[in-house]
Parts: sequence; C-alpha cells; structure tokens
Amino acid sequence: MMDVTPILDGLNKAQREAVTAPNKALLVLAGAGSGKTRVLVHRIAWIIATEGVSPYAIIAVTFTNKAAHEMKSRVENLLKHSASSMWIGTFHGLAHRLLRAHARDAGLPDTFQILDSDDQLRVIKRVVKEMSLDETEWPPKQAQWFINKQKDEGRRPADIQHNGDLFTNIHTKIYYQYQEACKIGGLVDFAELLLKAYELLRDNQHLREHYQDRFQHLLVDEFQDTNGIQYAWLRLISAKNCAISIVGDDDQSIYGWRGAQIENIRRFEHEFNDVKTIRLEQNYRSTGTILKAANAVIANNRERMGKNLWTDGSDGEPISLYAAFNEQEEARFIAARISDWYQQGNAYNDCAILYRSNAQSRVLEEFLLQRQIPYRIYGGFKFFERAEVKDTLAYLRLMYNHQDDAAFERVVNTPPRGLGQKSVERIREQARADQSPLWDAAWKVVEQNAISAKACASLATFLNLIKLGFEEFHELPLSEQIQLTIESSNLMEMYAKEKGEKALARKENLAELAGAAREFDVDDYPDLSPMTAFLAHASLEAGDTQADQYEDCVQMMTLHSAKGLEFPMVFIAGMEEKLFPHMMSMDEPEKLEEERRLAYVGITRAMKKLYLLYAEKRRLWGKDTYPAVSRFIREIPTELKHDVRLNSQVSQPAFSSTIESSASEDANGFNLGQTVEHPKFGSGVILNFEGDGDQARVQVNFDTVGTKWLVLAYARLTPG
Repeated sequence: MMDVTPILDGLNKAQREAVTAPNKALLVLAGAGSGKTRVLVHRIAWIIATEGVSPYAIIAVTFTNKAAHEMKSRVENLLKHSASSMWIGTFHGLAHRLLRAHARDAGLPDTFQILDSDDQLRVIKRVVKEMSLDETEWPPKQAQWFINKQKDEGRRPADIQHNGDLFTNIHTKIYYQYQEACKIGGLVDFAELLLKAYELLRDNQHLREHYQDRFQHLLVDEFQDTNGIQYAWLRLISAKNCAISIVGDDDQSIYGWRGAQIENIRRFEHEFNDVKTIRLEQNYRSTGTILKAANAVIANNRERMGKNLWTDGSDGEPISLYAAFNEQEEARFIAARISDWYQQGNAYNDCAILYRSNAQSRVLEEFLLQRQIPYRIYGGFKFFERAEVKDTLAYLRLMYNHQDDAAFERVVNTPPRGLGQKSVERIREQARADQSPLWDAAWKVVEQNAISAKACASLATFLNLIKLGFEEFHELPLSEQIQLTIESSNLMEMYAKEKGEKALARKENLAELAGAAREFDVDDYPDLSPMTAFLAHASLEAGDTQADQYEDCVQMMTLHSAKGLEFPMVFIAGMEEKLFPHMMSMDEPEKLEEERRLAYVGITRAMKKLYLLYAEKRRLWGKDTYPAVSRFIREIPTELKHDVRLNSQVSQPAFSSTIESSASEDANGFNLGQTVEHPKFGSGVILNFEGDGDQARVQVNFDTVGTKWLVLAYARLTPG
C-alpha cells in the first residue's frame, strides 16, 4: 500500500474528514478560501492509495481549463506519476473526449468540427437569411441565446412547446434549421457537446453500462455552477456503482443568468443515497473582520445550506466605507489610495477594483490614467474597446469624415440591413476601380443600381442616415449627438433584442458613452472641433494603455469575473441600490438573493483590506440619480465598519438607527427576506425598507399582485 502520510499532511480536521470519507455520496460545502481544490485533489490521491482503485477508474470534472490543468498537476505531484491519461477535465473537454471515441454511435462523422461562439453565430446568420427572416426583427444573437438555453436544459426542437407564442415558435424553427445545417456540415457547438454526450449514454445501453462499470469514483468541482444538462449527465454516469463526491458552495452561486441552477446542489442530499455532508468553514484567505462581514451579509438569504466562515488569524482592520459626492470623486479616491499603497512599497498586482456593471469602468480608467497607474481589465475589454462603443464611434467617425473606410466597413451592415457580402464586395470593387473612398463608391453603386433593388434601397437609407445625421446633429452638444446617433442607427434597439447579462451590459455601456461625452473637456484639444476632439480622445484611450498580462498593474473586473481570485486590497465601487443590487434584480426574491451572493463573493476576495464605496449622486444610464446606499452595506454590523470621510454630507449610510443597529433585523421587528401576510394582498416577501418613524415604508413582493411599497404604520402586516 502507498504511504498515505503525505496525502493527509497539512490538512485541517474538516479537510481530512472530507478526504477520507468512505461514503458513496459525499457533499463538501466549501466556503470561500477554505481549500476546496486541495480537498478534491487529495481525495483523488486517497482513493487511489487506500482503495486500490485504478487512476483510470476515476473521473474528475471542473469548469475551466485552468482549474483542470491545476488539478492534474497537483494529482501528479501527490501520486508521483503522470495524470495525462486520467479523465480529469472540464465538462466540455470530457464530453468531447467521449464523442471522439464514439462519434458514429453519436451520429457524428469521425471528422466532426467544433464551432466556437463566433462560428456558431455565422451559421445561425446563414440560417436566418435562408429562412427569409428579417435580421432586425429576429437578431441572430438572440437566436443563438435561445438555442444554447434550450440545449443547456436538454431540449431538442421537438421537445419545445410554443403554445402559440410567436417568439418561441420562430426561434424553435431557427433551432431546427440550425440543427440540420450542423448535421450536414458535421459541426458541433459547445452546448451540443454536452447534450450529444448525454444523449449518447442515455440512448445506448451498452455504452452507458460500460462507463458506469468503468468509473468507480466521480468527483465534481464548483457543483453550484452546474446547469440542467450537466446535472443529468453526472447522474447518468453515477447511476450504478459509482461513488460521487461533489464540492461546492451554494453561497457562491452567481451564474444563474447563464444557466447555472443553484437547485442542483440543494437537491443533492435528497436525490442521492447515504449522503454525508461536510462543511469547510476555516478560511485561509481573509481577516476575521472581512469574514464576519461576509457572514453577516449572506445570512440575510433565506434558502441557504448553512455555513459560517472563520479564521484563526487576526481580525485585522475594519472595513472602510467611503461616501463620495459622485462617481468622479469615487474614482479619484480609489486612484489616490492605490497610489499611496504603491508608494508604501506594495505591488499594483495586489490590488483589485470590483464593480457590478462594466459601464462603471470608464470613469475608473480615466482617473487611473491621470495618475499613470497601470491597470488591466481582467476578462474583458477597456471601455472604449468594447464592440458596442466602437460601433457608435464608427458611426460618428463616418459622419464627420466620409473618407473613413474602416468606419464604413464596420457599420455599413450594423445593425443588419440586408446588405450581404456580395453587395459590400461590389462597393469595394467600385472603390478600387475609381480609387475612391467606399463612401463615394457606395453612392455610385446606388445611382447605377449595381446591386439588387432591396440591397440598393437599404444602402441608400444608410448613406442618407449618415449624411442627414451630420447635418442635423453637428451643432448639438456632444452627448446629444451621441444619444441621437445611437437611436437613429438602431444600435440600442438591436441590443435590446438580445438576452441575458451581456446584452444588459451593452446597453449600459452605450448610455455611459453619452455620459463620457458630457464630461469631456474640449479645452485639452484647442485646435479641434468638439466631436473631432472627442473621437481623438476615444482613440487614444483605446490605444495601448492597458498593462500587459504580466506587468505589475491594478486588476479591474466585474464582480462576476472576480470569483476564484484573491487580493490583499480590494475596492468594491458603486455600492448603491439599483446598481448593486442591480435594478433588474431587486423586485424578484431569487434574483435578489443571487445579487447578495455576488456581494458575498466580492467581500471574500479581500485578504487584508476592503473598501466599500458609494456615491451620493451618480449619472446612471444617462440620468442623474441620487441613490440610496446599498442594503449590502447596511447588512454589515456597525462595529465592523469605519467611515473614511468624516466631513461627508452622509457620514454614515443613510438609514435609521433601528435599521443600522442589526444586520438582520429592520424596522418594527421585520426582516429583509421575511415572509409576511397582508389582509388584502395575501402572502409576500420583504425586499426593502425606507425611512423611519411614521414615514417608514416597506417594499413587499406579493405572490398575487407583485411588488408594492406600503407605509408600515398602516400596512397591517403580520409575520407569515
């Protein structure tokens, strides 16, 4: 037998219990920073060392290639031999491996090709065109979202009931035609990998039993992030004699918007036999104060599996609150603190700025650049490099300079207006023949009716839009020019038809672009017209100012992107109602709980120092707002917080002493998230409080009539 001492060395009591548990079904609820990957890796080594199980009888699944590579490397170090042939990988990677081994059984050619997201969109665009559908009415990106969502839930076109709904009916037809196009071309997209792998085992008894007999142990990381088809696939493999160990944290389930189902981890204990649940609560990352704050916030979620993070380290510094006058002052404060931090001998890399919305990054970037602080947008683009921003700027560039061929190429068919590649190529040919800009060539193509009548009409409409746009907009303020360009070009309408978090971010970025123009100081470019100056500014901002990947630089990212990372110093900007929690999530209890889990994730990224910032005034989505401080700040006990700005108009979060005194109890003894009864509206859930005394109001989401604000003194609410 292999010496197991190295496997157990350095593990705490709960980690050892999880590594050595003999149960056929094991649930490890692993809090942030509690060493979950360590447990998973050491459990694999323990199983091999003590049970005599072959490494090839173990399948371990995670979500990212980075996590899979790390897991393999750590298993190799423990076992002292290669893990390259072991079934350790991502869901997509292992599904691909399965399909390559049994392509014909899956109804695929041996040479099937994988479509990435861009390739998938191209195929869908072709299908939409072949179906003679108007792309402006049925955007291919919307169809892509629909198809992938159906696949994530295990549904083929024949399984979808449209019940007379036009949206579902048309998209189901697109899904069917897309499926046929992929079948003819031998193409498999990412969502198809999982669905096809599941169907392969579900519909083939011989193969199903082969893999059920082969795999004696199944281990899954980040189980709270699994979607419907992933859960079904795992259940299928482990249905016979396979022991299953899952590691996850219901408090860190933040990807519901992309299909993750928190219900999967919650129902594990009920759907598997003899489940042993072990909680990893000792945190090795953060100070005691930060952990107490995280625990206090997440405790307000009702449907938790329950755990409480702790550390044997020090409490550390209190959490710093900063009430800025507006978003510019918020950004200025962050940049100043980072500069001080660096001057004290710390690395920029050890600092992160987190925010709920991508659009927040623009002002933050501006003040970092002013102080010459290097930064990098983690997992995303700088503000002026984002596609929707570049699309709008290209319209403006073309309005002000008809000879800008790059701008012409970018927007001539964005949004789609029925100009295919043949029409655009005809314009290019004319430009080459005349040695003229594409703009002049396009007018000539229209005059000569050199393309189809429909394409000709669309091109003429586009050219007149650009021509009239300049004539009508150029004397207006910059922000109005941008807003009118977004509206007249139908860019906002195009993105409004998309779905999900990404589409919402696009719309927010377009609104923020108008805000950037409003704040732009034309005096920095004295020899240029305002719009020309702004376009030059945008081009320079989008230039090579973002730090290289390995350069010492501040890390900027959305809260969603921050999961799995840690930093000695963290700033969470924009801690305000309607921004965080986001206005799209505030009126639905389930979405509000996911927002709170996102706050929990953000707080637990900080190791030593945490700043929470909010603005008394913020320009949000093109309008001046005066937001209330986020409830997530209110839910942190007073003794854990320190107000940095003593002379602020709002020296403490603007809530009554009754509300501030407790993380869980609010006005008149009611709690956030509590179920209440109303004599007229029936049962509901408390979402928010406002004011105090006789003016105190409560926001309740009722089962029958939706969300209502009620004056507490007259509401006649009783605990549910």
